Amino acid sequence: MAKASSKKVQSLILLAAVLLLVNNAAAAPAGGFLGSWELISQNAGISAMHTQLLPKTDQIAVFDASVWHISRLQLPQEKRPCFWHHNKLTNQTAEDCWCHSIFYDYNKNAVKALKVQSDTWCSSGGLSADGRLVSTGGFQYGAKAIRYLWGCDTCDWVEYPEGLAEPRWYSTQVMLSDGSFLVYGGRDAFSYEYVPVEKESNKAAIAFPFLFETQDFLERPGNPKGRFRLENNLYPFVYLLPDGNVYVFANNRSVVHDPKANKIIREFPQLPGGARSYPATGTSVLLPLYLPRDTYKPVDAEVLICGGSVREGLYLGEEEKRFVNALDDCARMVVTSPNPEWKIEKMPAPRTMADGVLLPNGEVLIINGADLGSGGWHCADKPSLKPMLYRPNAPEGQRFAELAPTDIPRMYHSVANLLPDGKVFVGGSNDNDGYFEFAKFPTELRLEKFTPPYLAPEYAALRPAILEDQSDKAATYGKWVYLRVKSSEPLTINYVQVSIVAPPFVTHGISMNQRMLFLSVIELKNNVAPGVDEVVVAAPPTSALAPPGYYLLSVVNQGIPSHSIWFHLK
Repeated sequence: MAKASSKKVQSLILLAAVLLLVNNAAAAPAGGFLGSWELISQNAGISAMHTQLLPKTDQIAVFDASVWHISRLQLPQEKRPCFWHHNKLTNQTAEDCWCHSIFYDYNKNAVKALKVQSDTWCSSGGLSADGRLVSTGGFQYGAKAIRYLWGCDTCDWVEYPEGLAEPRWYSTQVMLSDGSFLVYGGRDAFSYEYVPVEKESNKAAIAFPFLFETQDFLERPGNPKGRFRLENNLYPFVYLLPDGNVYVFANNRSVVHDPKANKIIREFPQLPGGARSYPATGTSVLLPLYLPRDTYKPVDAEVLICGGSVREGLYLGEEEKRFVNALDDCARMVVTSPNPEWKIEKMPAPRTMADGVLLPNGEVLIINGADLGSGGWHCADKPSLKPMLYRPNAPEGQRFAELAPTDIPRMYHSVANLLPDGKVFVGGSNDNDGYFEFAKFPTELRLEKFTPPYLAPEYAALRPAILEDQSDKAATYGKWVYLRVKSSEPLTINYVQVSIVAPPFVTHGISMNQRMLFLSVIELKNNVAPGVDEVVVAAPPTSALAPPGYYLLSVVNQGIPSHSIWFHLK
């Protein structure tokens, strides 16, 4: 009896500590634990420019540009013959026997070579409703390509070099409520187009003047080179809204676009301070959507944009070799509000080229990048080694916390992806036109995992575990979902949440199709079996809230998430 009472007191003390942490966001995360880093691969063979977590496997699709026709991993014999390319500088034809894409098993630290032939440099992508990676665009002979990749042991890329109507270099791909994809923009592509069904090709794109209007140029009076093209509208931030329309942010402007009618139905106030999209390269997330029990109640959508660069950041880096401070603010706006306005707050430090990762408890991890400069080769300096944690629901002024630093600079061409265990995969960084080990910022082949504060050892007792074989792993819209959860103490309905996160396609500080929802908790049943609770939630009522596809589902207890399971919404 004394032991039981002591255990209960310890639990209450732990609960009090968690509630204190939640209510006082200025306190150090997780009782002072600032996260930790783990080197998981010394040499992955290629630099991680693009990444996509694949469902129901332990694999991440990792790929680089192929324009350099070099990596540090030879194409194995079973993937040959190699392919030939024409070198315009030497006017010679040469053989490319290097690997430019891999499956990386993040649990076994195993690399499996893949063969991609069309150039994926600065491409776009996303997971289809059936779990395939659909990759679009790229450079030169890959600019109109559409590629498909299943995550299986015997799978490899299937490529259609002429699938798109216009070249898409630095474009953004977004999934609509019906599961189809749109591709917006790209260099000199002031348009959008639907990704056609496999084996078909688009005849024409659809003009979108907003992307032309958001270009930046720097006037240089008396300079024989004339205007310097800054762009600052590439890789636009694009989100599906709860009404089925699309939010598009480019440079410092944003609109709501109805793609079916090709009509801008709303324009928002400009975001002051500088440029935000590539090459200024801020980062952005759609903050978590909270689904009410009343399915008829509208759901607000709020956008967060952090960092970036001064408008002329690329010019200063490329032409003058001068790196100015990156932008040091985060701005958020409820884009579904009748009176939307940007609310701006300072970050602990400036940052460009960061990655914004939605964590399963609703916090945002801002990781990678630099304090000075902008995106582009050799256009930034002073690596941002400390991740930042952003707590959207904390009081203003108490939302940020700096976390444990890495010792590996993650500059231009870096990536970060949430993993099912709640850790974050981190890779890439190549500030160079090719593979160079002895540059100031070398071509980076090492891979890491970052452990966020919610995985602190002292919170192990709060961490629930989903019994996957006793839980629903798929549902149709509006249906109830039953989850069996094991925990050291019975869950409490006021402190339990269930989140689903759509894993994004990550490149160049943009996470395409990243999306997070907190599902409505319908019922909580304690002790349905010894040490087991049952949580009943409602699947999203419409596909505009959550497009069909695979999500990482986690049960969150007092801010501490479980290991995620793959959940298929269809």
